Amino acid sequence: MANVAVIGSQWGDEGKGKIVDWLSSRADVVVRFQGGHNAGHTLVIDGITYKLHLLPSGIVRRSKLSVIGNGVVIDPWALQKEIETIRAQGVEVNPQKLVISESATLILPVHPMLDEAMERARGNDPIGTTKRGIGPAYEDKIARRGVRVCDLRDPESLKGKLEKMMFHHNALLRGFGEKEVSVDEIHAQLMEVAPEILQYAGVVWRVLDEARKAGKKILFEGAQGMMLDVDHGTYPFVTSSNMHAAQAATGSGMGPDAVGFVLGITKAYTTRVGSGPFPTELEDADGQRLGEQGHEFGTTTGRKRRCGWFDAALVRQTVTISGITGIALTKIDVLDGFKTIKICIGYELDGKQIDYIPASSAEQARLKPVYEEFEGWDGTTNGAKSWAELPAQAVKYVKRIEELIGCPVTLLSTSPERDDTILMQDPFHA
Repeated sequence: MANVAVIGSQWGDEGKGKIVDWLSSRADVVVRFQGGHNAGHTLVIDGITYKLHLLPSGIVRRSKLSVIGNGVVIDPWALQKEIETIRAQGVEVNPQKLVISESATLILPVHPMLDEAMERARGNDPIGTTKRGIGPAYEDKIARRGVRVCDLRDPESLKGKLEKMMFHHNALLRGFGEKEVSVDEIHAQLMEVAPEILQYAGVVWRVLDEARKAGKKILFEGAQGMMLDVDHGTYPFVTSSNMHAAQAATGSGMGPDAVGFVLGITKAYTTRVGSGPFPTELEDADGQRLGEQGHEFGTTTGRKRRCGWFDAALVRQTVTISGITGIALTKIDVLDGFKTIKICIGYELDGKQIDYIPASSAEQARLKPVYEEFEGWDGTTNGAKSWAELPAQAVKYVKRIEELIGCPVTLLSTSPERDDTILMQDPFHA
């Protein structure tokens, strides 16, 4: 039996919500280990749609323990609102179901202000952040001026930490021509929300160690995708944390052997939100059709996603970097009806053929995709629950993807519905 880490293998929005929910029915503990409320996972259960941003997907299941690890940055007000929202949908949330790492860093009201001011200052070359304050909060964490969940227990010490933090941030805000932020005001706001957050605070590394020793199955729920990883993505158009499977251990307080199976969620085509290079992006009728049939709008921001053909070279790269064991291929039904489908097998860079995305952002911008054309299928894959129900050409498409990325498809999702999933290998028993 293996603990499973779920990560996105592209630029996020690969359909992790459904797959994590599907897996969470087989897990005992579900852990968020990086990112913040810039993530968005949509779950559809018994006809009810749940939109989660900070809460692990296991929260909608009565018997599961949900954990927010130390690698996550937490906006306490956003978390409070999210808890209230799903409670209104009939989901029970209490300290027996939810544990938050006491060492997780908090996103404060000043962080979204800085995020927005910095994006404006970038002018015509924005990164395309969600402006939720994720990046500035991670900056504070690394600069050792961050405020953590445990700091809410000591109001006096907290005020001193806020004064040191705001000495830095107010200087930046003045430089941007923005209004300065009051330490007293932030302190008062934190003291108001503290009781709600602290009731869930715990020693997460110990909770997870005990669960592991008891033989419980742990599911590590990643957000975004590997090409947004701060080290391995299309830098600087990335998020501020690591998507890498190894972060599941670091961001939760477990050893590197905690993860047994790495499942890479992979869309059957490619999408991206925000700025940055996108070699297979389509700005034609095919791109429009992918967006419409795939309902490609962000769960968190509502922004329209950029769409393009499947990039096998990109996914092969993320499979290698993050040690992906198998992929869950999602949204293949969106390709139903296309007469011709293209798969990117490499790139042309300044007249030379390469099979990877280079680290240089200037070189990434000059990449031209090299395509292999693939015959589409007339039938439908929507709702299929077995290989026998798939059109022959759809099966060939899946097999070709496996060959090109050097990794098996262990799960195939054929609609947003949880049970419309074909299982080739159970990650928990790999």
